[in-house]
Amino acid sequence: MPANTTASSPKKKKGRRARLLVIVLVLALVAGVGYATYWSISTVRASFPQTTGTIKVDGLSGTVEVRRDSYGIPQIYADSDEDLFRAQGFVQAQDRFWEMDVRRHMTAGRLSEMFGSGQVDTDAFLRTLGWRQVAQQEYDTLLTPETKKYLQAYAAGVNSYLKGREGKELSVEYAALSFTNDYKPEPWTPVDSVAWLKAMAWDLRGNMQDEIDRSLLTSRLTEKQIKELYPSYPYDRNKPIVDAGGIDPVTGKFDPDAKPSDLSDGSGSSSGSGGNSPAGAAQGLNSQLAALSRTLDTIPALLGPSGSGIGSNSWVVSGTYTTTGKPMLANDPHLAPSLPSLWYQMGLHCRKVTASCQYDTAGYTFSGMPGVIIGHNQDIAWGFTNLGADVTDLYLEKLSGNSYQVGDEEKELKTRTEVIKVAGGSDKTIKVRSTGHGPLVSDRSTELEKVGEKAPVSTAPDRGAGYAVALQWTALRPGKSMDAVFGLNRAKDFKTFRAAAKNFEVPSQNLIYADSKGHIGYQAPGTIPVRAEGDGTTPAPGWDPKYKWKGTIPFDELPYEYDPGRGYIVTANQSVIDAKKYPYLLTKDYGYGARSQRINDLIELKIQGGGKVSTEDMRTMQMDNSSEIAKLLTPYLLKIDISDPYVREAQKLLEGWDYTQEPDSGAAAYFNGVWRNVLKLSFGNKLPKELRVEGECLNVRPADSSAPDDELSERVRECGERDTESAQPDGSDRWYEVVGNIIKDEDNAWWRSPASRTEPATTTRDQLLARAMDDARWELTAKLGKDASSWSWGRLHRLTLKNQTLGTEGPGFLQFVLNRGPWNLGGGEAAVNATGWNAAGGYGVIWVPSMRMVVNVGDWDKSRWISLTGASGHAYSAHYIDQTDKWANGELLDWAYSDQAVKAKTTDTLKLTP
Repeated sequence: MPANTTASSPKKKKGRRARLLVIVLVLALVAGVGYATYWSISTVRASFPQTTGTIKVDGLSGTVEVRRDSYGIPQIYADSDEDLFRAQGFVQAQDRFWEMDVRRHMTAGRLSEMFGSGQVDTDAFLRTLGWRQVAQQEYDTLLTPETKKYLQAYAAGVNSYLKGREGKELSVEYAALSFTNDYKPEPWTPVDSVAWLKAMAWDLRGNMQDEIDRSLLTSRLTEKQIKELYPSYPYDRNKPIVDAGGIDPVTGKFDPDAKPSDLSDGSGSSSGSGGNSPAGAAQGLNSQLAALSRTLDTIPALLGPSGSGIGSNSWVVSGTYTTTGKPMLANDPHLAPSLPSLWYQMGLHCRKVTASCQYDTAGYTFSGMPGVIIGHNQDIAWGFTNLGADVTDLYLEKLSGNSYQVGDEEKELKTRTEVIKVAGGSDKTIKVRSTGHGPLVSDRSTELEKVGEKAPVSTAPDRGAGYAVALQWTALRPGKSMDAVFGLNRAKDFKTFRAAAKNFEVPSQNLIYADSKGHIGYQAPGTIPVRAEGDGTTPAPGWDPKYKWKGTIPFDELPYEYDPGRGYIVTANQSVIDAKKYPYLLTKDYGYGARSQRINDLIELKIQGGGKVSTEDMRTMQMDNSSEIAKLLTPYLLKIDISDPYVREAQKLLEGWDYTQEPDSGAAAYFNGVWRNVLKLSFGNKLPKELRVEGECLNVRPADSSAPDDELSERVRECGERDTESAQPDGSDRWYEVVGNIIKDEDNAWWRSPASRTEPATTTRDQLLARAMDDARWELTAKLGKDASSWSWGRLHRLTLKNQTLGTEGPGFLQFVLNRGPWNLGGGEAAVNATGWNAAGGYGVIWVPSMRMVVNVGDWDKSRWISLTGASGHAYSAHYIDQTDKWANGELLDWAYSDQAVKAKTTDTLKLTP
């Protein structure tokens, strides 16, 4: 195999050499001559992929062509399915093997093998969950022979690339790792690819954090107050995805044309309403759940911060209302920013589609997985957003020695031993214990060994040494989601699309659809449990058999739509269907619909105005920065009589503001500062320490005191414990609803806030708003300067892209080499342009539209797309972050699909031969 010395193309040589010389000079200045000598040009570029010429690849049956455009995006052309996926594995390994390797070690609980003892606790938790074992079961017993064949071909392609390469030849990160570790990558396996779906499912798992938080809140809040912080979904204002339909009592299947009120008992749940257990004193359980929450914060969240804020936008508009006369489909998943981006743009083309070569698809995939996850083929386009179904339950388990209680019986715990290998240290052996519900996640923290004296359950056995906590989760049972990926790639119409979606069991997603014949559709797939008792909002008593899962919702009874009369479908993590009109409980913790309704309104505005939706309209909608909470709150803020001239100067920024959050907007900066402080004063300072930001210390009322804050004479000092990315109140659209429900009640108890050293206590809405405006003025003065006219939202709301693991945990020198940014961004939490931030933790961007696409169905070459970073995972590659500036500005790239269009865009061609 030729060495990686072939340049991408002759015209790039001069610019690349100049850039690399600059790199060496910078490294010399930052790290000294010793480091600069090591990090030479040859080290930096040793792993750059060969993108022209010819390479021999074992196992190919024919020549495969890899065409890359000026952004390094590959389009692969082959004559058989196996050759296509073998080449996909080879090419993804060229660009992203470090990312792939870290990811498979994470899913297998083997990060300690690469990074040492600091990852042991993370590995122990992931081994307890057993993702790798479940992936192995899926591969061994459930997946079709065809899927296995593709996974094997993909793995063989990866291994063809690895053959004869190590260290700096794979990536700069391996060169850095070699200073402290003699780690060498092992061959890729098909199960490595399957296991990635478990990581997806974990980060999209739904309401586990809400389930924990509701229990933790019982230490300081009443049942009524907790309900006020988790209001009902506003169906009267924010439309669900499916606005009609129900389960036909004759056929037993979901009928999208039926009237739901005629077909449902209106319960919204097969088990009725109400939590798993009544609220009450829960100090012992709280210490247990708080420790579990801290453990969750340490697990690598590749898709989003601890499962919070995981969202996405997707919508499809019928050709009746588009400028092309064919459907248009948009999608932009909101995920954690990473470098490289989670997504990898790619085309997979059979030169001629036949029985032995079935694919002609393009879109976004994950490095380490064959196929395309989101995109289109020659007949259909599809997109994903997180459905948010409640697919996890925590169970309190009464243990006695090596057994646990179920009803009047004692059952033996299942146990297994796991050995964690540690780079530079001794092996760590752990015991994993499981009940019939699932693994005991409480075993992974010393704080969870004893849970204390009280738990929020009505009928409980003797606690003895305390309760353990087990996790039941649909992703811990084998499924066929990998079959679904290939099925979607081959689908030709709505029938075959739904057949593929049926196998997409975890994570449960909203799937939108459009085809070249003009049809649009939606399907809610997934393995979603049916509870015999309870609603999954708080931990359940594991000893009570009534709280078991009694099955899953049949696929034929899950909601779907096909060519709805309104002419468009919007999915943005809102409620799927009115819970009062659907007999099964999907979840009680949807997003509250601020984004989805804004998209609905923008589409309706265009249609009702007699216009047609264009590609540019779809792009503009994706970049909509409007703040729904600003529309609600700003009129109240402007009515406050402010006497302090410095605060009044800031208040004036809001006069005439159109509520858009552009990067250069001073009004957006000040409003979001006020919003953050409103939340802190009215809610945050009343929450238990387990939900507040780590290190934030307050003098608060004792947990056992029922007196109002402003009447207390004695207080205790408590410091927050929650990671900044998952602390509360986070400012999500749930808090929009909370504030919206009390905003007209000037004397509501939530407006009460105790005095500080500089501010008097507040008892009314306007007093608290005035204090929040004052606090925000001085907070932003410290961050942005005294002159309010110079403020801008982008200077507060910044994105820094960090390389996996070494970019966050490595030495400063290495972080300088691997990380990029910052970028000043517009948008915000629950805006359509969802550059998310946690109001409890600060203003920095913690999740983003990780890619954007607008598909012109049927006229595929007029589609547009963009990625957060670039195709390459190699630092200092020309394609490391070559899309980021355009992404930040809301621009899209042309997306070539046809052979002719791809040829016109091609700058480099590589041939892979047998």
